[in-house]
Amino acid sequence: MAATDDLMLVRAAELYYEDNKTQDEIGALLRVTRWKVGRLLAQARDEGIVRIEIVHPRARRAILERQLADRFGLADAVVVPQTDDPQAVAAATATAAADYLAALRPIPRTLGVSWGRTIDSVAQALPDGWASGVTVVQVNGGLSLSRRGSDAAATAVTIAQKGGGTAITLPIPAILERRETREVIEADRTVAAALARADSASAYLYSAGVADADSVLVESGYLTKDDVTQLVRKGAVGDVLGRYIDAFGAIVDVGLDARTVGLGLDRLRTAPTAIAVIAGEAKHRVAHAVVSSGLCTILVTDESTAQSILRHHQIEESA
Repeated sequence: MAATDDLMLVRAAELYYEDNKTQDEIGALLRVTRWKVGRLLAQARDEGIVRIEIVHPRARRAILERQLADRFGLADAVVVPQTDDPQAVAAATATAAADYLAALRPIPRTLGVSWGRTIDSVAQALPDGWASGVTVVQVNGGLSLSRRGSDAAATAVTIAQKGGGTAITLPIPAILERRETREVIEADRTVAAALARADSASAYLYSAGVADADSVLVESGYLTKDDVTQLVRKGAVGDVLGRYIDAFGAIVDVGLDARTVGLGLDRLRTAPTAIAVIAGEAKHRVAHAVVSSGLCTILVTDESTAQSILRHHQIEESA
């Protein structure tokens, strides 16, 4: 491009975006037609001279959403912009998930939910009246073994109350010491009925945990830091519904999985609507595992995580 043309592009962009001139006014100043001004502004955007960014907290990255949906066969994706504040990104992702759930049609009559910090944030962000008469079912055990653990039942109750409905909770541990104990507890009539409702839910809302010492499963007293270290050595990248998976979405410890109470991952893979809310740099690997192994139909995430998932996929395709 000639220097004079380049300067005209810059000048047209400055007059339009910084001085708020109309295209007719710019045409008079630059001695070109308004149609020429329109072409100059479009060319300035195409060549990156002008970059338009939507900075509202509820803004979304539509191009990344389409790429995720197309490449992984998702029904939908929601991607929030990236910022330098991890807490702000987490809050924006939770709000986006709450907005999506409130706008989901048809409204799920029975919603299966997991627990943890992310889903609790989604519950807090949901507006009152987001649904009418919804039944919210806790899909995995979550009775905390420590005072610092998350209150799984409270999360389900909050979502249900805001949706004008009722909650079915599982006030039992997420992981038991023996498989036989889990089998006995799940055979209990009340627990079995709750799990049956969870299995028949019309939609699911869950997050994924990181395979490190910061896991809510460590915080809640189910696992030790050494336990998680051993799981990572076996290939764990994180957990879904308390079940640790590798980069391909496979269970890494069959024995531990047999002691884990609640819905199995195969149900998520067959569900018509499974909303995964996963954000943050620490969750890049588990987010890719979830999406690439069919554990969700809808992903709510942040821009950096979405880009990481797509890069990982591209590397795999070219390998």
